[in-house]
Amino acid sequence: MKALLFAAAILGQAVPACAGEIVRTPAASPSAPLSAAVTVPAGFDLVFLSGVVAPPVVGAAAGTPAAFGGDTRAQTVAALTRLKTILSTLGLGFGDVVQAHVFLVGDPAHGGVMDFAGLNSGWAEFFGTAEQPGKPARTTAQVVALAAPGALVEIELVAARPRS
Repeated sequence: MKALLFAAAILGQAVPACAGEIVRTPAASPSAPLSAAVTVPAGFDLVFLSGVVAPPVVGAAAGTPAAFGGDTRAQTVAALTRLKTILSTLGLGFGDVVQAHVFLVGDPAHGGVMDFAGLNSGWAEFFGTAEQPGKPARTTAQVVALAAPGALVEIELVAARPRS
């Protein structure tokens, strides 16, 4: 019986104090707009959101960044605003997002190079704020083009929801 109690005590200590909670490992730089890693424990369902671009702007020249609201920063904010609506319809928010994949087209205004600073500026309005401090793990890649000509930004998210 003593051996059983001892084993139970040891096993009880092996369970992390944050069992049941999502753990976000900060990036090396505290100002980074992302987490180095995010651990989702058992008991959560993952919700995969398809990639979203900024909504088209009526009357703007087709096939140009203006057709999707302008530069990388503006398109990032618009795409994340659309994703916020989608998350909300699922009963989720940006605090539930654990991973993001961001695809950036080279910005003509930046010599065809992706505008990483513009992405991070828009991103910072939604993640790592006082109201919503959570930051997802994130991968950003420059691509040749997106399916919608003129779009500079496409964002795909993975959120975690506790099982009920």
